[in-house]
Amino acid sequence: MPRVSRKQADLNREIIVEAATRLFRERGLHGISVVDVMGAAGLTHGGFYGHFESKEALAQEACSRAFSHSLERWKQKIDDSGDQLSARASIITPYLSAANRDNPGESCPVTAFAGDMCHEATESGLHQTYTQGLEALLQMLTPLMGADQPEANRQRALVDYSLMVGALTLARATRGDALSDEILDAARAFLTVDDTTQKPVTPTL
Repeated sequence: MPRVSRKQADLNREIIVEAATRLFRERGLHGISVVDVMGAAGLTHGGFYGHFESKEALAQEACSRAFSHSLERWKQKIDDSGDQLSARASIITPYLSAANRDNPGESCPVTAFAGDMCHEATESGLHQTYTQGLEALLQMLTPLMGADQPEANRQRALVDYSLMVGALTLARATRGDALSDEILDAARAFLTVDDTTQKPVTPTL
């Protein structure tokens, strides 16, 4: 069998990471095997260890990639918004939507990996990657809170994002029942009310 070029090897590695990024978010770290990932990438199982030392090494890179995707999306939404309130709403509204609930493979890694991280050793590279990714998202969300003091913005961002993640997790856990939509609607309505007017904030399109 001919040896693949460095360019093709790099491309194959990229395909593997992207496939893993989607599958791990859809089915969890322990719901996916190396065979599953390589099959989704359209590659043979035997080629995996030419790219990664272990499934855990792939999981860490896939987790990092998922956070990079989320940060890029959030930055684009913020850049496209006219002010802090509409930028905040442009993140919250689609996050707490039925479409996002039903598409975990392209969704928030904080929610997707949270259950697995509860059982991950705190000193592991994967746990550290997750924590760093969460912190990066919080730092992007914090300036959108509208308070005068940085500490107040940080506290509100922590509360808001915790509610977002919790609501999305519960909505996925109850999918197929009317309660799922009710959870999303209630959380979205609560978080997108302008405190100064008590009116819902519509994100800038």
